[in-house]
Amino acid sequence: MPRILGIQIPDDKKVRISLRYLFGIGPARAEKICTVCKIDPDKRAHELKDPEIKAIQNFIEENYVVEGYLRQEVREHIRRLKDIRNYRGVRHIINMPVRGQRTRHNAHTRRGRNMAVGGLNPKITKT
Repeated sequence: MPRILGIQIPDDKKVRISLRYLFGIGPARAEKICTVCKIDPDKRAHELKDPEIKAIQNFIEENYVVEGYLRQEVREHIRRLKDIRNYRGVRHIINMPVRGQRTRHNAHTRRGRNMAVGGLNPKITKT
């Protein structure tokens, strides 16, 4: 498996797909990296030679913020929003969707399961 910036990219996938395993590299950036480094995007990652891997790594380091630095930058932006207590920051604090999504019927993965409150079942009646 080739290592790029300390990340093992899968060698059985095409280069344009394998590059997406790096945090901060998406489909468009992967295609651009392949064209600039003159690498066939349909080539498998295990077919890459050492000079090609070095070219990819150098291009990414010079032009993009990826992996740990990008994660740190995103974390700092979210912390700043929380510190100034604006709407998006408060939504992050209370663990709710931030970008205007509905929460009445969706967002269960973000909000968690609703807990049932005991003794409030309307079907049970005392006789």
